[in-house]
Amino acid sequence: DCTPVSLKLLGERLVAFRDTEGRGGILGAYCPHLGAHLGHGGRMEGESLRCPFHAWLWDGSGRCVEIPSAKKIPAKARVRSWPVVEKNGLIMLWHHAGGEPPGYELPDIESWGSDEWTPYEVRRWKVRSRWLDMNENAVDQVHFRYVHGAKTVPQTEVEVDGHILRCRSRMKLGTPDGVVQGGIDTTDYGPAFQTVHLTGIIETIMVNTATPIDDEYTDVSFAYTVRQIDGADAHHGVGAAIIRDLEKQMREDIGICEHKKYFQRPMLCDGDGPIGTYRKWMRQFFSEELRG
Repeated sequence: DCTPVSLKLLGERLVAFRDTEGRGGILGAYCPHLGAHLGHGGRMEGESLRCPFHAWLWDGSGRCVEIPSAKKIPAKARVRSWPVVEKNGLIMLWHHAGGEPPGYELPDIESWGSDEWTPYEVRRWKVRSRWLDMNENAVDQVHFRYVHGAKTVPQTEVEVDGHILRCRSRMKLGTPDGVVQGGIDTTDYGPAFQTVHLTGIIETIMVNTATPIDDEYTDVSFAYTVRQIDGADAHHGVGAAIIRDLEKQMREDIGICEHKKYFQRPMLCDGDGPIGTYRKWMRQFFSEELRG
């Protein structure tokens, strides 16, 4: 489908599209001519997007390539474009406050498209919470005990490698057959793309994104997949139960996040684990004036 899609992310109005060759792109939503929204009535023509108002034509880089009613295209006729990459069933955009190009690449997730894993089930939420609060949740080891009902506070270790942060947690999980040892291995590739590998009951992978919509709301998507059991569809049984429980945990988190306040310098204690390490790692992704 080549119909443009309107988005609101990063405090901006955007338009996402695929050209007729299947390549994805994201532009600023408003035509600089007289302000028409390219996502409402705009149409794809080959590799370019036609404005619905006066038919100016914009290519994927944001450059105006045709004005039917004019002999000359203004030299400054451009719409902002965002670098994008398509991997793991997602179109990811790169945002840098200073306009710098992408500084790292995203990984290919082995479970994506593999016959050894069930098809991804995607859930999406618009959460009234600061983006940083949503991201920090994975390294908040104590909340697993008191919000999600883990039998123990996880033993958590964090490893930082440039733009990558790995968090390894081990905890006791309750099951109908008794308590088992469970594991959560979370890897953040920059501040907005995360994989979670869960073990203990049935091997499960989550591919997560968190993108600020504006200063108040965050767009969150989780994609769940479980390892196939003896070639059967694991969704019909324990795999489906795992996904239902993970969705329940997300609802529990939302209930907290939508009513809490973000403190730039919280009063941490010695039982909080790697929250301080996580915040220090996260600072690299902010402009100097926002690092605090």
